[in-house]
Amino acid sequence: MSYVLGIDGGGSKTVCVLMDDSRQVLVRGEAGPSNYQSIGIEATLQSIQSAIHNAVEAAIITNTVNIDAICLGLGGVGRATDIEVVKGLVKELQNNKLPITWALQPANIVICNDALIALVGGIGQPVGIVVAAGTGSIVFGRNHEGHTKRVGGWGYILGDEGSAYKIALAGMNAALKSYDGREISTSLIEGFKQHLNLENIEDLIEVVYRREWGVKQIAALAPIVDLAAASGDIVANIIIDHAVKELVKTTSTVIDAIFSADSVLEVVTTGSVWRGRCKIHERFAVSLVKKFPNVNVIFPRYEPAYGAGLLALQTTQN
Repeated sequence: MSYVLGIDGGGSKTVCVLMDDSRQVLVRGEAGPSNYQSIGIEATLQSIQSAIHNAVEAAIITNTVNIDAICLGLGGVGRATDIEVVKGLVKELQNNKLPITWALQPANIVICNDALIALVGGIGQPVGIVVAAGTGSIVFGRNHEGHTKRVGGWGYILGDEGSAYKIALAGMNAALKSYDGREISTSLIEGFKQHLNLENIEDLIEVVYRREWGVKQIAALAPIVDLAAASGDIVANIIIDHAVKELVKTTSTVIDAIFSADSVLEVVTTGSVWRGRCKIHERFAVSLVKKFPNVNVIFPRYEPAYGAGLLALQTTQN
């Protein structure tokens, strides 16, 4: 039997799945981060190699594991130069002592960004749209003709509308405005004080500036806004409604670019923002379906690594 590998590599971890030709995942392995833009190519190679090793070593297969195809969906891979870098990485993988036999041809090596594998894994096929809203945000779509469209994903300074970072930032901003008297009263003041153990909301200055908090630490405060919105706080709900509006607008742009207005398609939502208590997922779905009645908004059916495995398997069946 032939096997393929699906790799999902991001800023926090790397996941590898070993899949057979019946689309069944036999085993998975995990390792450290593999965004080479932030940790370098050598560290990325080590993480991917470890994830593959952990997966294959755990597989209960009596014969040699022959890998006929591989797909690497990596964060930070979006340009032609990135593809060439990762091609070199795949060559290095084949030179290392892993408990597998490589049987790769150039056509069986798929290198793409993590948005594509999130789409394929989330829906179960390579057609549709993925709306990722976690620490950052991006919308990516692919139609039946293979045309793709990406909107957003410009980072916390230039974009990331609807992300946890932007929601948290708007929440802190609103709390301070309310404290100043520039905004109506909001429970966000008490919410941030309790969560961060602050004596006064003014102490946010020390937390954000003097502790040199980064994007991830600030994004982790988004649940405070979510909880306040779920409790009926007007200011928090305005923030959530704005996030929904931005995500709907971004998704609509993708639909208008590569689909027809009456297309029947699925939109999969991934990321921490969608797991909130304030029904942001429901708000988004209702708003989007009003514009595009044939759209079905879903949560992921499978993980991104499974999507990478499907893309790898597809190369062996053409």
